[in-house]
Amino acid sequence: MPEWDDREIIKAVKIPGQEEIAFNQLVKKYQERLYWHVRKIVISHDDADDVLQNTMVKIWKSLPDFRSESGLYTWLYRIATNESLSFLKVKKKKSFAPWVDVEQKMSDNLEADPWFNGDEIQLKLQQAILKLPEKQRIVFNMKYYDEVKYEEMSEILGTSVGALKASYHHAVKKIESMLGED
Repeated sequence: MPEWDDREIIKAVKIPGQEEIAFNQLVKKYQERLYWHVRKIVISHDDADDVLQNTMVKIWKSLPDFRSESGLYTWLYRIATNESLSFLKVKKKKSFAPWVDVEQKMSDNLEADPWFNGDEIQLKLQQAILKLPEKQRIVFNMKYYDEVKYEEMSEILGTSVGALKASYHHAVKKIESMLGED
């Protein structure tokens, strides 16, 4: 079966009996991209799988109410981002540790993660990204890795384009500084 475009998916969701087929098309088209977006936020493969599963459940429940005010891709990324951030908040509360300790644990997990296939330079970059404040980290990942345009990012994160550009600029400067220390 050929891949459907977003309009076909949205249209089919509203047709009784077609909802599951439409959702399967959505999963086929976006699951991998959403996984990597979530993974860059939560770092661990197992955590990313859990968050992605929660994201897909939320999408399934909300898809019939999707109003097309934003693009489907933007809406999906907003849900995945919010689920990832909620997951991190819960994880931080459960650990009873300051964010620096959680960040260090995530960095240690990255080194030990059998799913991480980057070289030493990529590992250092990921560890530097983990040291960024949460918002800068998300903005950097979305811009640098996912090549999300600032306008789309603004819709996803509910932040002005100017603030996003500033966050990205600060993130790049901090990463350059951190990598220059090694």
